[in-house]
Amino acid sequence: QVQLVESGGGLVQAGGSLRLSCAASGRTFSTYAMVWFRQAPGKEREFVAGINWSGGATYYADSVKGRFTISRDNAKNTVYLQMHNLKPEDTAVYYCAADTRNRIGGSANSYEYDYWGQGTQVTVSS
Repeated sequence: QVQLVESGGGLVQAGGSLRLSCAASGRTFSTYAMVWFRQAPGKEREFVAGINWSGGATYYADSVKGRFTISRDNAKNTVYLQMHNLKPEDTAVYYCAADTRNRIGGSANSYEYDYWGQGTQVTVSS
């Protein structure tokens, strides 16, 4: 079992920055891949960024490449999403998720992730 709790969301103006955190508990954090997804109102959940078990490999959606950075601190059981140059179209609920069956990660398919956090709202005003 893995429990995931996101934090760090909020309201920010376009061009601003936020850092999301996802604290994990339960199974040994350094043994599985992590990912961030987001879901805007009326839209499907979409892949944002992923990271492998060690932090040595990262993956990004084209829409956030160059603006967002995913990282993890295995000593703190936490994965982060640093977001810069935010745009109104980044407005969504952001979810972290774990794939405890896979160390590599990077999949954009939400069904491959077996544990999810409750989500944190990010709102970017124009």
